Amino acid sequence: MSQMSNKIRPLADRVVVQPQEAETTTAGGIVIPDTATDSREKPGRGKIVAVGTGRMGNDGKVFPLQVKVGDKVLFGKYAGTNVKLDTQDYLVMREEDIMGVLED
Repeated sequence: MSQMSNKIRPLADRVVVQPQEAETTTAGGIVIPDTATDSREKPGRGKIVAVGTGRMGNDGKVFPLQVKVGDKVLFGKYAGTNVKLDTQDYLVMREEDIMGVLED
């Protein structure tokens, strides 16, 4: 994570997400990767690796983001912009594009 923060620092209400493939496990314990299933309607999953300083309100005050580095999140299929740093793919998106935080 610390290497990521040295490479890109998102501004304002943007976050950097490392996408993760969702896996489905059958009742017998067999893991089926997301690429083998129909994922047209499923939201994407990922882990936040960097966050901006916050959203600026109309009055000039900065409101901190509700998500933090390390959160596992759900986001829409077309959310964010793809960025490739070194060999790793990331998504840069606004916090409002995140549907929710996955709790452990």
